[in-house]
Amino acid sequence: MEILRSRRVVVKVGTSTLTYENGKVNLRNLEKLCKVLSDLHNSGKQIILVSSGAIGVGVGKLKLRERPSETRFKQALAAVGQCELMFLYDKFFGEYNNSVAQVLLTKDIVLNEHSKQNVVNTFQTLLEMGIIPIVNENDTVAIDELIGTNFGDNDNLSAIVADLVGADLLIILTDIDGLYETDPRKDPDAKKISRVTHIDDSIREMAGGSGSNRGTGGMSTKITAAAAAISSGINTVVMSGDDPAKIYKLLDGNDIGTLFVAEEGKI
Repeated sequence: MEILRSRRVVVKVGTSTLTYENGKVNLRNLEKLCKVLSDLHNSGKQIILVSSGAIGVGVGKLKLRERPSETRFKQALAAVGQCELMFLYDKFFGEYNNSVAQVLLTKDIVLNEHSKQNVVNTFQTLLEMGIIPIVNENDTVAIDELIGTNFGDNDNLSAIVADLVGADLLIILTDIDGLYETDPRKDPDAKKISRVTHIDDSIREMAGGSGSNRGTGGMSTKITAAAAAISSGINTVVMSGDDPAKIYKLLDGNDIGTLFVAEEGKI
């Protein structure tokens, strides 16, 4: 199977995996995720984590009843939440003797060739030093994600990061265990698609609309991200983040989530 040989792996985790419905941090899930990624790192894999959740964690930390709609409040919450999120990542990864680094990106940095190369150099150096980069959009100064444009979504950011670092595999963790022919929340007989070799309009139609009310994307943004990644020669898996230990099974070659196969000649 294609993913068995993967050494450099980008893992994207969404707000729905990191928090409960009430906005509080899901410490059990977060700790499991850090343990699994630390173990994979210890085994010799190079791990890059793209993490959403700054605004969601900010909402929980400030005990707000709901996520605000006004951009300036979202930016303020992102500033508060990102600090808390990195504190937790540093704590949990540190318990397994792994160091992390924060990398905050904006669209203009990636589009400018000079600054883009600087980002690539930073990632490469961190990986050479055995440090796990943790990436997020810089929501305090960039509003792409906050206003819902495609580039700003962290699913798409994860595909961009995977391309920047030359990843072998992109794993997108979400609140559903893959792509289904119909909505499994409405159809108990919905059939999961284990493998996709070409993303066309029929696949995009299956993706439907938005996801949880705590995040910014749904399955459709994950399909867009997968399309970008596989066009760059990067195998992509969309799977549930409810139990991070399933990543072990995935990397052992088991049928977990939906595998989007990298385009031929691009690997």
